[in-house]
Amino acid sequence: MSASLTEDDALALTGLDRALVAFLQAEQPSPDPLHSELAARVSHQFSLGHACLDLNTLAPELRQSAASLPWIEGPNSPLVLDGARLYLRRNWQAEQNIRTSIAARLAQPCPVPENLKETLAQLFEPGQPSAAPDWQKVACALAARKRFTLITGGPGTGKTTTVVRLLALLQADPAGQQTPLRIALAAPTGKAAARLGESIASAVQKLPEHLRRHIPTQAVTLHKLLQVRSNLAQDTVLELAVDLVVVDEASMIDLDMMARLLAAVPLTSSLILLGDKDQLASVEAGAVMGQLCADADQGNYNPDTLAWLAQTTGADVSAWAGNGSALAQQTVMLRLSHRFADDSGIGQWARAVNAGDSATVERLWQQAPTWQLDAPASVAQLQPGQAHDPRLKALVRQGWQAWLQQLEPLKNSACSDAQALAALKAFANFQVLCAVRDGPWGVDSLNQRIAASLGLPGEGWYAGRPVMVTRNDYHLKLMNGDVGLCLNHARGLRVAFPDGQGGMRWVLPARLDAVETVFAMTVHKSQGSEFDHVALVLPDRLVAVLTRELLYTGMTRAREQLTLVVPQAEVLLRAVGIKVQRSGGLADLFQRTSRKSHS
Repeated sequence: MSASLTEDDALALTGLDRALVAFLQAEQPSPDPLHSELAARVSHQFSLGHACLDLNTLAPELRQSAASLPWIEGPNSPLVLDGARLYLRRNWQAEQNIRTSIAARLAQPCPVPENLKETLAQLFEPGQPSAAPDWQKVACALAARKRFTLITGGPGTGKTTTVVRLLALLQADPAGQQTPLRIALAAPTGKAAARLGESIASAVQKLPEHLRRHIPTQAVTLHKLLQVRSNLAQDTVLELAVDLVVVDEASMIDLDMMARLLAAVPLTSSLILLGDKDQLASVEAGAVMGQLCADADQGNYNPDTLAWLAQTTGADVSAWAGNGSALAQQTVMLRLSHRFADDSGIGQWARAVNAGDSATVERLWQQAPTWQLDAPASVAQLQPGQAHDPRLKALVRQGWQAWLQQLEPLKNSACSDAQALAALKAFANFQVLCAVRDGPWGVDSLNQRIAASLGLPGEGWYAGRPVMVTRNDYHLKLMNGDVGLCLNHARGLRVAFPDGQGGMRWVLPARLDAVETVFAMTVHKSQGSEFDHVALVLPDRLVAVLTRELLYTGMTRAREQLTLVVPQAEVLLRAVGIKVQRSGGLADLFQRTSRKSHS
């Protein structure tokens, strides 16, 4: 390895990074130590979630040596140099496939429903001429005119409501066909898929009766939709027999999975991606949704789009005019939060964190009341002096008080499906979210301490143990992220999981070899979930994963109450100033030459 690699960098490299270098040197030796360093770094960047290595971040001599790499030569080279970016070929190919597929979809002819304007009028109440645009209506209109649409927005902006109205719009007149559209609903995790289905089932009831027909309410995981069972690179991509695919929580989709999704959906079918571009990106490589929606807040709608929207929806979005790409014309940002009003405590925190406004965050922190047992607040702070602070015990006991009351009579008697479902819902009203897994403020330690605080065993299987599935299990029909509750059943101790149809699936604990206790979970694992009350626990020192995206994602999982458990306030304030920057080339799809201010 090159001597120019610092000791800290060298320590950060993994065995996989070094194995790649060894493989490349064995296949095609290079005497230049900088070449080995570049290969190790591109591998390491991949392990950190980057699609590529941005050469502009390197020292000049290292950056210049990329051009002479022997491992970038030929159409099947293991590495690819694309401008100032160095890729593993698989990642580069995934990006190319995504870009090519999106471009092809945007160029596809898409018959616009003849009654589009009339149906939109039925689905949306007329607004005031001077009012702000109804972005949900704009999103529905744009999604009806092309085969690919991106809809982004923060919590409570109505992404699911928009989808329901869009489905009603398209099913009301499915492009002149006599049969209903074949629609698939999906999300990256089992929990997100279940929530999507529940939200759609609820929103459908608010539609005019004649527009409720043929709207599906069952969502599946992306793995199930795409029939992924093992390695993405090995599984054959099967084309889906669908007319429309809607995917929620798209910010969680990594590079490989997005490429697979686009390959599976026929070009003649429509694909709509929903998500919050400001949330945490996928655990695996890539920040696909974030890069594709990088400047969604700017709009950049060209004159043709502006005129079409004005004629079709009556919306004046000229304040968001520009000369954006074809993708920009099919990207909509929902801007009005129905959950967090301007004066909402959680909303104020989320907006300040998302903007990286450390000064406002510091002011909000100073103004936030200290958490007290009998004085609930929308946002409260708790600064524990040590990990065994008795206030933490009081906090979790209060948060799960209703659940504990439901659980008590179930500890020694057989539980029905209805009782299990009610207990799971009560448990989901409160959740502890952590930034890290290890250490006194991490998931592993907190799970044990919380169990003890609630009077429950710290290990083993027992009635009341909540668990999360950590790996897809197709035999048991359980997906990564599914949450179940261990309870007494007529046949003995079993773990109850919702079956998505109002019932429960009871699984023998011995058959669950990939689960973990989930009194506390990481913020990453919480994506796609909502809770009435969230206790967001930060570590006592700054760590690499602690960024404004993590803070924003954790805070916005709370619907009504947020308790910030922060041992060191300085850690919170510094994290607000750290933004995730994942290297990749998908943002190049946005090639704007001008934009108009909408301040």
